[in-house]
Amino acid sequence: MRILIVEDEKSLAAEIKHFLEKEDYNIDVAPTGLQASELIAINPYDFILLDIGLPDYNGLDLIKEAKEYNSEAYFIVITARGELEDKIKGFDLGADDYLPKPFSLLELLSRIQAITRRKFGHKDSVIEFGGFSLDTTKKHFQFKEQAINLTKKEYKLLSYLVLNKNRVLDRLQLTEHIWGDFYEDDYDSNYIDVHIKNVRKKLAEYDETNWIKTIRGIGYKFEM
Repeated sequence: MRILIVEDEKSLAAEIKHFLEKEDYNIDVAPTGLQASELIAINPYDFILLDIGLPDYNGLDLIKEAKEYNSEAYFIVITARGELEDKIKGFDLGADDYLPKPFSLLELLSRIQAITRRKFGHKDSVIEFGGFSLDTTKKHFQFKEQAINLTKKEYKLLSYLVLNKNRVLDRLQLTEHIWGDFYEDDYDSNYIDVHIKNVRKKLAEYDETNWIKTIRGIGYKFEM
């Protein structure tokens, strides 16, 4: 998943970025509202972690602007300001959570995971289909009691498809949300197709159900 950190405290932004990248998130950082606005206009984000007290912007105003370009993004407001009025306004504008400084990075991760499950309609961190179970917290995949060995990229691809169950995702969406901008200029290559083929092969070793449907000319859909 792709996350934008909008934070003018460089050390804090770097700390969050390093931590979330170790959790396999793709991270962009914007120290100002203007830079954040430019990134939001051209990139799709799953999450936007937003500081209110930016040097050039009211962070709450940025939520309203961001909704025009990233209507499906989730917002966590991160700020030292704790006034009730700010919280209410943030939630009214579409913020999904509010995390006051200082905070634990593990708590931030927990909130990101909880919001992800809630938004995609999953109550628990373990998602089951057929005899398979996908643990989105431990990043573990298994069939019944047997662990299935997926590469890091295969796991990211499968988990993103499962979270977006019954929704058609095109190759550009999969590329940008899972691998960032690495294939920005060549998103119609067969890179995604090769990984889909590998995931399908591993699933078929345990269950012949065609879970991942090809949507001709568009992309893929996970049906469950």
